[in-house]
Amino acid sequence: MDLTFLYRGPLASCDYDCPYCPFAKRRDTGAQLRADRAALERFAEWAEGQTGDRLSLLFTPWGEGLVRSWYRRTLADLSRLPHVRRVAVQTNLSCRTDWLADADPDTLALWCTYHPGQTPYDRFLTKCRDLAARGIRFSVGVVGLPDHLEAARRLRADLPAHVYLWINAAEGHTYADADAARWTDLDPLFPYSRHPHTSAGLPCRTGDSVVSVDGEGTVRRCHFVPAPSATSTTAPTAPPCAPAPARWPSATATSATSTWRRCPSTTSSRRRAGARPGHGALPARRRPAGPRVRGPAGGLSPRIVSTG
Repeated sequence: MDLTFLYRGPLASCDYDCPYCPFAKRRDTGAQLRADRAALERFAEWAEGQTGDRLSLLFTPWGEGLVRSWYRRTLADLSRLPHVRRVAVQTNLSCRTDWLADADPDTLALWCTYHPGQTPYDRFLTKCRDLAARGIRFSVGVVGLPDHLEAARRLRADLPAHVYLWINAAEGHTYADADAARWTDLDPLFPYSRHPHTSAGLPCRTGDSVVSVDGEGTVRRCHFVPAPSATSTTAPTAPPCAPAPARWPSATATSATSTWRRCPSTTSSRRRAGARPGHGALPARRRPAGPRVRGPAGGLSPRIVSTG
């Protein structure tokens, strides 16, 4: 069975301090970092053993994972497993890139964000070019604030043509049509970030072939549905999360090709925010020219860097 897992452990520290970011505002203690490392290693050990399924794994830590050695090592190791179709991580790309030599470039992908004011432009661009030279799949995003527009235009001009540049609508920011048009020139899918889309009650793969897992091993349908679907036991030898059954118990809407769930979120609409991936109810949309992009729940997303 093809399964997608969105993993988010307890890591909450980041080497950046973006004023517009509501996350990663905590400095993790040594004990908290050790707990995050242990949680990640448990999840990776469990994933390694799921040879009867084909896995896609997306890591979206609250903080910056790739500055931690255990994230780099785990991603490289998972990328070489024959039953892992894709392993991807959200990152600000501040880490060194030599670790990628140990990863399978056909499996590993990076979901990068450029934060003007947090790192020199040339340093970020050099790392992007290094990714391209290594054959690593990646996308690059920018938060759509007015002060970031020129940097985003510069990135689009300097990045390889096959690299998707996506724009996140800033939380709490209102875009006039003329302003939105400027961002849409860079990212044809920006309107789906600008306007929250309806999801409650719509067909959704979450809880069926896509689940969200936290560092404690609690399985949820997605980041937006707080009710657990399953949990691990407290035994140290138990898997860190319960394998997704063929069908999670819920009302279904059957199509000719698959069984879909109805989104149970009590929120009638959601915005596609880069810090909040993972829901599966997506509107129909036209794909931009260039590489095809696939979202974590089988929908389309400029945030996810899988092109295969």
